[in-house]
Amino acid sequence: MAHSNNRAETRRITGNIFKGSVGNLIEYYDWYVYAAFAVYFSSEFFPEGDPTSQLLNTAAIFAVGFLMRPIGSVLLGRYADRHGRRAALTLSISIMASGSLIIAFIPGYDTIGILAPIILVLARLLQGLSLGGEYGTSATYLSEMASSGRRGFYSSFQYVTLIGGQLIALGVQIVLQQLLSESAMMSWGWRVPFVIGALGALAVLWLRRTMDESEQFSKMDSESRESAGTFRTLMQHPKAVLTVVGLTLGGTVAFYTYTTYLQKFMVNTVGLPKEVVSWINFIALLVFVVLQPLAGMLSDRIGRRPLLMSFGIFGTLLTVPLFLLMEQAKSPVVAFLLMMAGLIIITGYTSINAVVKAELFPTSIRALGVGFPYAVTVAVFGGTTEFIALWFKGMGAESLFYFYVTACIAVSLLVYWRMGESSKVSHIEAERNDEPPSQNKAL
Repeated sequence: MAHSNNRAETRRITGNIFKGSVGNLIEYYDWYVYAAFAVYFSSEFFPEGDPTSQLLNTAAIFAVGFLMRPIGSVLLGRYADRHGRRAALTLSISIMASGSLIIAFIPGYDTIGILAPIILVLARLLQGLSLGGEYGTSATYLSEMASSGRRGFYSSFQYVTLIGGQLIALGVQIVLQQLLSESAMMSWGWRVPFVIGALGALAVLWLRRTMDESEQFSKMDSESRESAGTFRTLMQHPKAVLTVVGLTLGGTVAFYTYTTYLQKFMVNTVGLPKEVVSWINFIALLVFVVLQPLAGMLSDRIGRRPLLMSFGIFGTLLTVPLFLLMEQAKSPVVAFLLMMAGLIIITGYTSINAVVKAELFPTSIRALGVGFPYAVTVAVFGGTTEFIALWFKGMGAESLFYFYVTACIAVSLLVYWRMGESSKVSHIEAERNDEPPSQNKAL
């Protein structure tokens, strides 16, 4: 009977993890479709200038979308801490669907003039608002739903679905490239993936309405609920907030460098064909997805800090050499291997960063505590990564960008070095066992 109950509980946890994370997949698919198809629609909204300047304009809008993420993290993080993780996740997917539909049907610059890029900006603001709330709430939900001893494994599925969303975006791009001509892609084909994303969001909306609320939130007492999701409560955890900022800085810059900007780098700088670059990115990200749960399981055995340290050390030492080699990589195989080397290094951060942040905060402030400092850091550093890279390229000093990425990772390495082991000071475990949390040694 006990064995049967354990299997039923495992199925329940797995089902809820799936429902929580598949919405994450659609959210990030919608977000990354913009980056993946920018090479096709940039001239639709910015007809003047050379390809680099057009991409610079679309990259600027990509960055503007990130500016809404802190606002989204506050609004939806507060909502999640006060009204539940399920309610907040349902609301976030609804907002993302709206943004995707708007982009899918915006007339081009030739039709409505300056209104075209203005509406594009507004749609990206909606998507940024949604994604800002999604990250903290999703990380919180997956970490709270996971069973003890497997929290690293289960929470790693946040980045499995995050990267999976990007993979699907690239997969749709590859299919459309095979079916449509270059001119068709640039005139109307780029709109198709945004329609797909909006339809997927509607399906996820139904799924999220059927998932369970987390046990930690359901058990929160009335006194905690009164102060839940407020900045006053958040400011009672200054070390945890600063830790989230520090451990995110290098990780977000490296992540967007290798998963978003590298596609344009291979086309613009290395000179590889767009179709070949799409395949390189697709296969590399597919391997990257598989690495996430493996690294998550490893963190359940050896701790979170060793993985973060490996990312910090190798990222600091190898970023510049990898990019200098890639500049000369005229072979697609060599370009793939170099990209894969970067992604393996980043796995030390991506696989476990969600659970590390969630373990730092109590239930009453967890969604806001995870989401807000993360969103601010991503908005300032992650969202501007591509823009800074193209800016350096426009100045004729692209190699300076490699050192910029290295410096960001080095700052995070200092934080990892000074951090305690989050799994040993976990608020989640302490609350589950009705024990006071250990003193957080971070920073």
